[in-house]
Amino acid sequence: MDPEIQKMKEVVLVYLDRSGGLQKFVHDCKKYNDSKQSYAVYRFIISINPSDIAELDATLGNYILHNPLQAAQIFQSVCFVAIKTLSLIEQLQTEAQISILLKPTHLPPLPSYVLSLSAYPFNYTSQRFYMSEGIVMAMGTVTKYTQGARFLCTEETCPFSKGFRCIRVHCPGATEFATVRTDFVCSLCSSPLQEDMKFRVLGDKQIVEMIDAKILNALKGFSSDKSHFRIQAFTVFLRDELANKMTIGNHYRIIGIPACVQNGLQATACIEVNSVQLYKRNGPSLVSDNFKYLLSLTSSSCWRFTAVLANIFASQVVPPGTYNTLKLAILLSLVQTSEKENADYLDLLIVTSDTLVIDRLLNYSLCLLPRGIRHPPSSDIFPSVSKDKHGTGSASIQACSAVLAKGGICYIGDLSSYKKDKLELLQSVLESRTTTVFIPGKKYGEEADQQVTIPVQTNFWSFVHVDSSSKKHIQKENFVIGQMDMSLIPVHLVDGFGLLIYSEFPSCRLSSPLVHHILKKAINPEAMLYKVSQQFRTQDYEEFILFARNLHVELSSEAENLIQGYYLASRRVRRDSIHGSTLPASALKTLISLSKAHAKLSLRQRVAEEDAVIAILLLESSLTLKHGTSALCVAPNPVFPFDLSDENALQQRDTYLMQCHHQLLKFIAAYSPGLHINTNEE
Repeated sequence: MDPEIQKMKEVVLVYLDRSGGLQKFVHDCKKYNDSKQSYAVYRFIISINPSDIAELDATLGNYILHNPLQAAQIFQSVCFVAIKTLSLIEQLQTEAQISILLKPTHLPPLPSYVLSLSAYPFNYTSQRFYMSEGIVMAMGTVTKYTQGARFLCTEETCPFSKGFRCIRVHCPGATEFATVRTDFVCSLCSSPLQEDMKFRVLGDKQIVEMIDAKILNALKGFSSDKSHFRIQAFTVFLRDELANKMTIGNHYRIIGIPACVQNGLQATACIEVNSVQLYKRNGPSLVSDNFKYLLSLTSSSCWRFTAVLANIFASQVVPPGTYNTLKLAILLSLVQTSEKENADYLDLLIVTSDTLVIDRLLNYSLCLLPRGIRHPPSSDIFPSVSKDKHGTGSASIQACSAVLAKGGICYIGDLSSYKKDKLELLQSVLESRTTTVFIPGKKYGEEADQQVTIPVQTNFWSFVHVDSSSKKHIQKENFVIGQMDMSLIPVHLVDGFGLLIYSEFPSCRLSSPLVHHILKKAINPEAMLYKVSQQFRTQDYEEFILFARNLHVELSSEAENLIQGYYLASRRVRRDSIHGSTLPASALKTLISLSKAHAKLSLRQRVAEEDAVIAILLLESSLTLKHGTSALCVAPNPVFPFDLSDENALQQRDTYLMQCHHQLLKFIAAYSPGLHINTNEE
């Protein structure tokens, strides 16, 4: 035996003993031995820390990283000797029956160990470990593959006609045809080999399509990044314990061995995965100094910081001071994004006659999040099923805009452009935050039909184009004061969106600056038209939103009582004789979500009464557009009744909002008298 191989075997034994791997190996052997059943292949998973092994023996460390298939044979030999020496598995006969899967805990943080999925060429010939990352774009159903099989020589006098000498084991990138077929010949006598079907060992296999995370920049619809890059999906094989370890739409880091799978005349580059880790983005730990200074200047009021923030937001797209209510709603929706399962969602439906400006504003805002997706009309919003392209005939669930926007925003454009069935599906998703994919078993080679439920964890943005001349509530008697004609969209779908915003609130000072802004931008698109655009850059807003949305906020008892009081009072006030209460059941969730979002936007971790006041005014304004005014009777633009031109305007707004708060307490006392709320008499 080669002295170097012998030394590496000794180091393997030392490493397994020190790392606890030997104890785990003995435990795994006990399971096989207790079953009293003979297998063609005994499969063992060994966790490897490359750093620890390199410290013990650099040669072995290098061998594992660059020749993992040959390194597995060294572990196989050591494990076979251990089994025979310690009598761990009585049924085991030959070393060929042992299958070792090496699982590195990590790889060296060097460029040569990173496989870029957008770079060319795609190196799939080296058959060594690489680290890569990407987003799951499609997932197949779990099917079976052959882990290993026993073959016997057809020549009875040949020693290989009995026992476990001819064992075929799956190798990375190998197809089923490479593991089991009928044309194998005996290496001893050249007679045909025949499989002993009783000893075939099957495992689970799942085919996944992944793509580089740069795809998210291409799906935003607008980006300041002008660089060009090539994006191509790649195939990932998940086997056995890794099957169903991935979720469609998630971002993962994987360690595996690249290979090339031949399917007829077509060759597909793929990766046989050894380990899977969910990728988590670390948000910024601080906000910019300009935002800190602004926060200190406005610290005298809980309302001022967010007011100024909304006033100057998106100055690259619209002039400061325009569309303030809409911009505040956008900021609240941006900070209320999360990849957690029980997140608070905040969907926006905008009623507008100026779709071009609104579309630009929403597109700009999308790019502030890592996962802001503009839905292309030619594709599906929600997952669909197609036949797997690798020749297995099984079903493959394809990702979509809503799933790719996980933890972000899915902007679906003009709501009135969608057909009835799409709108009904959207309504169902808004209510349940899940979508179900039906897989007919007969079509995809399964015995039974399947239903796969996929969570949809994103905020939806959309708009409805309504011409200003078609305000039918002015012409028709059956419309309540303040109500807009939303007959183009189903009522329950409108209620599914948390907030309905009308973007054309009257103001004599809005039109002229907007026209000047559009004309100047058309002449010089890169121009900074306002000083505030230089002080608060797009990058600053990106960092601010990522920081704010990661804040953990809690409701104070005062805010909770105010929200609950308003909700109960509104359910009693907003009623009709036919449908009962017109207040949607989701209104309470929307109020809590709005209140938490305003606290996050104010960089506070406790929801105050002032946050609840803003939330209630926004929701009441939304309800007025849907169902008309109520006894609370808020102004058409309750959150920004004045142009914020100077500090006096901010003071005037504070006074107005305090009056609204007092009016709200009176409303609750009148229509929800059973609820006790502390009032601050000044």
